Amino acid sequence: MSEVKLAADVRTSFGKGAARSIRRENKVPGVIYGHGTEPVHVTLPGHDLLLALRTPNVLLSLDIDGKTELAIPKAVQRDAIKGYLVHVDLLLVKKGEKVTVEVAVETEGDLAPGSFLVENVLNTLSVEAEATHIPTSVSVSIEGLEAGAAIHAKDIKLPAGTTLATDPEAVVIQILAAQAEEPAAETEGEGAEA
Repeated sequence: MSEVKLAADVRTSFGKGAARSIRRENKVPGVIYGHGTEPVHVTLPGHDLLLALRTPNVLLSLDIDGKTELAIPKAVQRDAIKGYLVHVDLLLVKKGEKVTVEVAVETEGDLAPGSFLVENVLNTLSVEAEATHIPTSVSVSIEGLEAGAAIHAKDIKLPAGTTLATDPEAVVIQILAAQAEEPAAETEGEGAEA
């Protein structure tokens, strides 16, 4: 897991006008909370934060007035049309602390020969891992599976130090038989013969 260092400035102005002013400077307003502390309102560099958030469950090392804090993104708000960052909520974490996060499920391998489809029932799994060792994804082998096969959450091998927080009986992936369309019935010949 990568750790990204960002400089954060404590902000004292709030509201729509202040947030718009911050975004015009290519910065993002945010709030940092957790561990029973008072929330800290900050301003983060927009481009650097955008690049950092491309990594799922990224660990952010924030320099706030000379003090370094570790945080993970909890909620990210983007503009619906243009996609730029509007606001970010960050959760404070400590080394060795366990956190519950969503990790992507990736498939690998080929299905058995035939017309089969892979249905990803769950695209992510909820897992508990140490804040400094959060996996970016988990891999599931679908090698040789046929229609009717299903992979449950409990069947997925997780990295060391990671435990499953999702229901173990939840179906993550299932294999379906492809449905072929029936050929359209010919209507020309039917009326002539009768």
